[in-house]
Amino acid sequence: MTFSERTIQRAKERKRLIVLPEGDDPRVVKAAGIAVKEGIADIILLGKEEEVRKVAGDESLEGVKIMDIDSAEKYSYYAEKLFELRKDKGMMRTRAQEVIRDPLMFGCMMLRCGDVDGMVAGACHTSSDVLRSALQIVRPKKGVKTVSAFFVVTVPDKSMGHNGTFIFADSGINIAPNTEQLTEIALSSAQTAEYLCEMEPKVAMLSFSTKGSARHADADKMYDAARMAKKQRPDLCIDGELQLDAALVPEVTEIKAPGSEVAGKANVLIFPDLGAGNIGYKLVQRLAHAEALGPIVQGLAKPVNDLSRGCSADDVMKVIAITVVQANEADKN
Repeated sequence: MTFSERTIQRAKERKRLIVLPEGDDPRVVKAAGIAVKEGIADIILLGKEEEVRKVAGDESLEGVKIMDIDSAEKYSYYAEKLFELRKDKGMMRTRAQEVIRDPLMFGCMMLRCGDVDGMVAGACHTSSDVLRSALQIVRPKKGVKTVSAFFVVTVPDKSMGHNGTFIFADSGINIAPNTEQLTEIALSSAQTAEYLCEMEPKVAMLSFSTKGSARHADADKMYDAARMAKKQRPDLCIDGELQLDAALVPEVTEIKAPGSEVAGKANVLIFPDLGAGNIGYKLVQRLAHAEALGPIVQGLAKPVNDLSRGCSADDVMKVIAITVVQANEADKN
């Protein structure tokens, strides 16, 4: 069973209510119908019903709730909540009443108030727009300083990673993370690997250097982050700094990093910066014909997930399933 198949199965075991703010996007609308029909999640689509149904065309929306923000029962309530939340930042009540009409802000406020269990957006909004709304309204989980994003990447070669599945982080938020941020990204990603991917994390802190083969501050920060993460969680299988081939290929490991508990077996790849992480997942997705789902956000109080603007309806449906699993995990904490 692939990661996606297993995640869908887990979502069906305990459905949750997910809001999709982009009711004017045909991929999102199609995914909403599939998610409800397949029993993956209950769905609220934000948009004017006539326009949403026009976008849907022949696609069935049976069981999908369509909500028009302008006539929503809790419009005024959410606007007031936004004002209370942002007044210390200078937001006026009249401004809050305008801002809450933004579907991303409205969806996040639904989530904050407990009226939905998760939100998925980004098919036609930038990642920065989605994440800004989430950080302003949903906010980070208690104790989390670094919110980050990852992709679940599944390659055809099942001998690599965990049956072909990897976590790539950070691939969506932190442009140039420092040592402390990389430490938190590694620890968050390891936890994600355990509950979401149901695998024992083997974390590789990636670099152009392996075990001091090159001396540079960018390599040193990966080494230092690996040590800091290990200190905070002694049971974690983590090593670095490692070059990618040393992290993945046992034959290379024997030469470059003999004795490493991670090298040659890594399934959680932590990149030194956003450029490397973003380019890395796209290279694997396009050249290896891998499935890449995300960017999935970790570290928020409640699940808000971004989509690539190049996503398909199938991608959206699978991210909905991931969001359901995240919502169920959040209830345990």
